[in-house]
Amino acid sequence: MFRKAKQNRIFQDVVDQIQDAIVEGRLKAGDQLPAERKLQEEFNVSRGTLREALRVLEQKGLIEIRTGVAGGSVIKGVSTEQVSESLALLIRYQKVPLSKLAEFREGVEGIVAGLAAERATEGDIGRLRDLLERAGQHLDQGEPFWDAFVRTDEELHLALAEVTANPLFITVLTTVYHNIHTYYESYLPMEESVLRENYQDLRDIVAAVGEREAARATELARGHVRRFNERMEQRGAA
Repeated sequence: MFRKAKQNRIFQDVVDQIQDAIVEGRLKAGDQLPAERKLQEEFNVSRGTLREALRVLEQKGLIEIRTGVAGGSVIKGVSTEQVSESLALLIRYQKVPLSKLAEFREGVEGIVAGLAAERATEGDIGRLRDLLERAGQHLDQGEPFWDAFVRTDEELHLALAEVTANPLFITVLTTVYHNIHTYYESYLPMEESVLRENYQDLRDIVAAVGEREAARATELARGHVRRFNERMEQRGAA
């Protein structure tokens, strides 16, 4: 399966060859790499070089190194796990400026809302309306339920992403919304007037999706993110 590693870039070449085999499907999730001695012979590398390459592949989430009698290097395959973890840390610990996070969300969520308007089934629209109704109920129940309102707001945004059936949008926005609470706690004014404005935005977006108005849904979603970022930045500057 493998050729001798290029001696001028021996370590990286081992990583690249195994990675290519996984991405191209020659090695599938659950497969086990040959024993270390066999890999050393195929690549013509030292034990230390091979182990360093395997550790890098494990850090990338492509393999799992198991110890013991049934040990070895098992293929995990290509997934979004590592990207999601890195993005989650950036957001959770506010390593992305609020304005840059809003800029990113405005673009992505505008696209998502537009695609949702084009692709939503009647079942999808029903789900969005159910989430909207639940959000309204939480809002009407008063301050003790405002956090539940915010959580339902997030569910609705993620439901829009799921309607697109695009795994990149779904993965990225799931990571964003599962970790964005530190920004809300620091910057979002938890006032009834602000939350009701948020709720009206959601109603308008769901209505545009239900009416298949993609351009309108896009602009509403972008305006929603932009306006609430302005509110959070005003609070942060106060």
